[in-house]
Amino acid sequence: MIQDPVPPIPPMPPHPFDPNLIWLNDGGPPAIVMIVFLGLLATTIILWPVMRAFARRLEGKGAGDPALHAEIEQLQHRLGEVDSLHQRVAELEERIDFTERMLARSQPPAALPAAETQR
Repeated sequence: MIQDPVPPIPPMPPHPFDPNLIWLNDGGPPAIVMIVFLGLLATTIILWPVMRAFARRLEGKGAGDPALHAEIEQLQHRLGEVDSLHQRVAELEERIDFTERMLARSQPPAALPAAETQR
């Protein structure tokens, strides 16, 4: 049997790869902290007015227009009138139903009394 010589072992790199060295040598953590801080600051600046408006709406102070309040009260008054008219219509429907039932009975109509004297 003939054996081939063993291949040589590849040389080791002078320094093994260490990801921590990238962070420490290139200023990684301060840059990332600064990016995160600026992102939070930008988000706060952009969303602050939106959140204030939402809070005012929840508190009920969002609609401060007096004309709008007057119109809403007028509409509520009209709605109350419509409700009362609805009740009156329901009563009239009951009366009509009663009248129809009375007319639908099969009793012969009563004879009109004869006129005693004619003028």
